[in-house]
Amino acid sequence: MGMVKVVGLVLHPRRDCGSAINAIVAWAQSRQVTVLGLHDEITRIDCDAVAVSADEMVERAGLLVSLGGDGTMLRTMRLVEGRKTPVLGVNVGRLGFLAEVDLPDLAGALSSIDEHDFTVESRTSVRTTLPDGKEVSAFNDIAMVRVPGDGLAHIGINVEGSNFVRYAADAVIVATPTGSTAYSFSAGGPIVSPNVEGLLVSASAAHSSFNRSLMLSPDEQLELDVLPTSGRLAIEVDGIIQGYAGPGDCLKIVPVPAAAQVIRFGRTSFYERARRKLRVEGSAQVGAGDPEDAVVVDSFEQSRYEVLLGGELAGMLHYRQHGETIELAHTEIDQSFEGRGLAGRLASAALRDARRRGIEVRVTCPFVSGYLDRHPEYHDVLATAPAGEDLA
Repeated sequence: MGMVKVVGLVLHPRRDCGSAINAIVAWAQSRQVTVLGLHDEITRIDCDAVAVSADEMVERAGLLVSLGGDGTMLRTMRLVEGRKTPVLGVNVGRLGFLAEVDLPDLAGALSSIDEHDFTVESRTSVRTTLPDGKEVSAFNDIAMVRVPGDGLAHIGINVEGSNFVRYAADAVIVATPTGSTAYSFSAGGPIVSPNVEGLLVSASAAHSSFNRSLMLSPDEQLELDVLPTSGRLAIEVDGIIQGYAGPGDCLKIVPVPAAAQVIRFGRTSFYERARRKLRVEGSAQVGAGDPEDAVVVDSFEQSRYEVLLGGELAGMLHYRQHGETIELAHTEIDQSFEGRGLAGRLASAALRDARRRGIEVRVTCPFVSGYLDRHPEYHDVLATAPAGEDLA
């Protein structure tokens, strides 16, 4: 008997999740599993999922599936915070840290979960009460950020009731281990394994002499005091402004270990995902890897296809979208990876993707133009040029 009876879906607000939803619904129908979706998300898509409220979905679902990127995963984890309901992240778009599977592997992943063939990775959340009395929680970070024109963030860091340091900075960030690769990382903080329990306190663009990060035990009491010299501060919760603070306000930060359960199948490690997402370079491994293992992803937020090899960004093919037509504009391969056929991998992946999506291609990239001369099997995706215009 399978363990999954009801699956709840959480969708990215803008990305096309139709293919993923259809795959989930088809799998569910074959196993007599009910599929639920949030009312304001499901109603914009023609599918057989049952539209319900967030409270009903959390109460009924034995598994939540997040369709999107890390932001959608964070929202899904907040929905089930404190419950044992496992969350499966499905990558729809760019590579993230929290998503576990891509769309082609979705049906197999659901079957593995139904057959109890998976592990869970517990994630810590962090909570606080805002000056207006609103309680909030985050799985990445809570940040106190200067409001442009209102002066720096002057914040006292109090640990176990005593002041340790006073930061003057653009922002002060309290991150979970999950959030160590987000805002905290951009502020110069360390990468922390999600298996570690604790809180990471960092200052972004510190103007004080002490600018190091602090790693605290979850048992230690942490308070952030907004000092009299501080400007007005925005309070960001997982990157979303939830309130404001000013001089005299104090935030008590409370970590909640094992607040969410993320599904893992052991196919990739946290460190493999970190190398790919953060593009860790400059090590002895740069340029290593078998070209046959290269992976091409559509980094649509930057309008380019990226080829990854051995966890490194090896090259990219820039494109421009013009309605139902895509223009392949420029290919570049990092010097460390030249001569391995990766530009051809980019070209073929882009052309196959256009064919799959049913869109036409225009080519202004010299490399792709030459590639098409050698591979006429892709000519069917080329747009019909106006008179006198050269497609390639």
